[in-house]
Amino acid sequence: MKEENMDKTAIKKFAIDARQSLIEGIKLKAASLGISEAGIEGKLPISTVEIEYYKDEQNGITGQDIVKRQRLVAELTQRAKKADLATAFHDLVEEVAYTWFNRIIAIRFMEVNNYLPSRTRVLSSTENRNEPDIMVHAKEIADQLGGFSPAEDDLIERALDTEQPVDMDAEYQMLFIKQANALNKNLPYLFEKTNDYAELLFTPNYHDGVIRHLITDVSEDDFNVAVGGQVEIIGWLYQYYNTVPHNQVVNIIGGPVKKNDIPAATQLFTTDWVVKYMVDNSLGKYWLERHPDSELKSHLKFLLPSDITVINDDESIENLKIIDNAMGSGHVLVYAFDVLMQIYSEQGYSSRDAATSILKNNLFGLEIDKRAYQLAYFALMMKAREFNRRALREGSTGPNVFVFEDTDDISSEFLDQVSPENRDALLDIVGRFSNARELGSIITFEDQKYDFNKLRQATASVLIDDLDLFGFQEMQAKLLRALTITETLCDTYNIVVTNPPYMNKMEPSLKKYVKKYYNNYSGDLFSIFIYNNSNLAKQGGYSAFMTPFVWMFIKTYEKLREYLIENKKIDSLIQMEYSAFEEATVPINTFVVKNVQSEDTGTYLKLSAFKGGMDVQKDKTLAAISSPTTDYLYRTNQANFAKIPGIPIAYWASENLLHDFEVGTRIDDLVDAKVGLQTGNNNQFLRLWYEVSTSKVNFHATSIPNSVMSHKKWFPCNKGGAYRKWYGNYDYVVNWENDGQKIRNFTWKNGKQRSVIRACFKS
Repeated sequence: MKEENMDKTAIKKFAIDARQSLIEGIKLKAASLGISEAGIEGKLPISTVEIEYYKDEQNGITGQDIVKRQRLVAELTQRAKKADLATAFHDLVEEVAYTWFNRIIAIRFMEVNNYLPSRTRVLSSTENRNEPDIMVHAKEIADQLGGFSPAEDDLIERALDTEQPVDMDAEYQMLFIKQANALNKNLPYLFEKTNDYAELLFTPNYHDGVIRHLITDVSEDDFNVAVGGQVEIIGWLYQYYNTVPHNQVVNIIGGPVKKNDIPAATQLFTTDWVVKYMVDNSLGKYWLERHPDSELKSHLKFLLPSDITVINDDESIENLKIIDNAMGSGHVLVYAFDVLMQIYSEQGYSSRDAATSILKNNLFGLEIDKRAYQLAYFALMMKAREFNRRALREGSTGPNVFVFEDTDDISSEFLDQVSPENRDALLDIVGRFSNARELGSIITFEDQKYDFNKLRQATASVLIDDLDLFGFQEMQAKLLRALTITETLCDTYNIVVTNPPYMNKMEPSLKKYVKKYYNNYSGDLFSIFIYNNSNLAKQGGYSAFMTPFVWMFIKTYEKLREYLIENKKIDSLIQMEYSAFEEATVPINTFVVKNVQSEDTGTYLKLSAFKGGMDVQKDKTLAAISSPTTDYLYRTNQANFAKIPGIPIAYWASENLLHDFEVGTRIDDLVDAKVGLQTGNNNQFLRLWYEVSTSKVNFHATSIPNSVMSHKKWFPCNKGGAYRKWYGNYDYVVNWENDGQKIRNFTWKNGKQRSVIRACFKS
């Protein structure tokens, strides 16, 4: 089942509803415990030593639940010190909700593909029963669930005897949480040891709510790899889960995006065929350059037509490194895994050995959002399990994917325990990671050199007593994780592929940082990633991107264009139709940069004329690959771009147009625009000159009335602004077809003309 055959409408509805349902359920449970954003209530007078009441006499808690509530209160109180109780409560509810959402969909994927260690379904029935298989066969799989206490045994027996809903629900809640905790051995970074309060606040239910809707509303085939399902469904579920918070953040009028909102604002699950284009034309092409006779080419469906330069080296497949340093839920890495499996197979590796080596040696990923990181980790482990039945065994190789953590809570007291010869380097790294959850992969190290083995040894050597009153153990673990990420960022890679964050509304601390270290490329986070990642690739390596296409043309990104043209090679690029990408409100392109200075031609596709969404863009791309002579495929030398003022990536520019820019008459010698043209609606009547077909632009207009004679639609227009040599401010063209008929006839409802036509043109 291909991605486009998934019922994304159903997936989206489920994910949005699931988030709302989980949040409401958690808030209700918290309210029954006397906890809300308004405050934390004390226990009622009717409470006893054995049972405590906070709301009414119907919702008492006993035993371990009393302890769990105490820990919940302690956690909220601690978080409220950094903000306020209402914010702390909101953040904790969101965190508990997504924790259980991640686990529910992960268990669903595993049970459908028979990957659970017990081989017993947790959410659904294979026996046409109302209750899931885990309830029917609980005693048979006791060992896989960690065994049952006498009280848990009694609960199972009671539910079997009475079949009363209250007993059945209590049994299921116990079994579900035991299964989640048991999976910690197999997938420790997704099924972390559950915080007690997370268990207290979540009530799994098999006959109603999120679990039931997942089973009934989302096709099982979408998960089942045996019938074409894909692990990518996890990524789509995650993106759609974030629909509401994403819309809330991006629709804020003015003001920067707050640190905690960056993931919601910037996470976009990359369309399947774009992922394949990026990987096929980077990893795939890199391998074919070194192995021109490889059968891999037949598997690279989106490899664009181009010349393959044969490169002689004997680099082992195990030494080839690919990174996605804004990996989201891992879509790029999952497809790269598939391509690498083809290469390993051709090199004679068994599937099991190949899967293990890919996780250990080839794939690397970085992410600022823990939720997305956990799903990327899960997705790669599921790919490994697809080819290696032992992949989920305790202690098996895990993927090199990591999540950024702030280090501002690593105390000077802890660092004072580090050996003096390593302390300065560790202080430096702790300082650089103090705001890591906001900076992520753009943290810079200014050519710093670290001895990572010594730094790890020094960190691990800090002695921690049994009481650990100051939390040194967690500081030690966090610093070791920061060292791993630092080493990942300081390395170079054969292939760097990502869909970076798109964001230009930055908080002051982030804005200050990017101005300091990336001033020439600071217009948006995505432009910083383009610059950074093009240098993260080794000499001769590739970096690939999906970004808004504004970097190709507008003044803000001129320094970036200049840098790429002078130092790298744009190997291929696909410019998409303005509104093709349904998941975001930005026009996008996808492109591959080779880390070489080269006079070779690049391959470009201009899909801006093809409306209808990403499926249409995909079909037109495939059509161009099968018929390279199509009129929307261009081959050009990027040195031509420097001939045009502003260095726009004008790959479609004809030799005549390039000649005009080199030796032609300046447009302001032709046009006297002392007084402008007010169209009444610039969005309707003005375009940037590169947005329209050059065949429809009269670059040689000497007077607007000549539009009737020239049969052209678009004419140069001065929109104002600072003086620029050669083409002044003629970024824009105006629709003056048929002597400006549409503009002249553009009126208000009362019939009064909206446009003001006052332009003076030289004859």
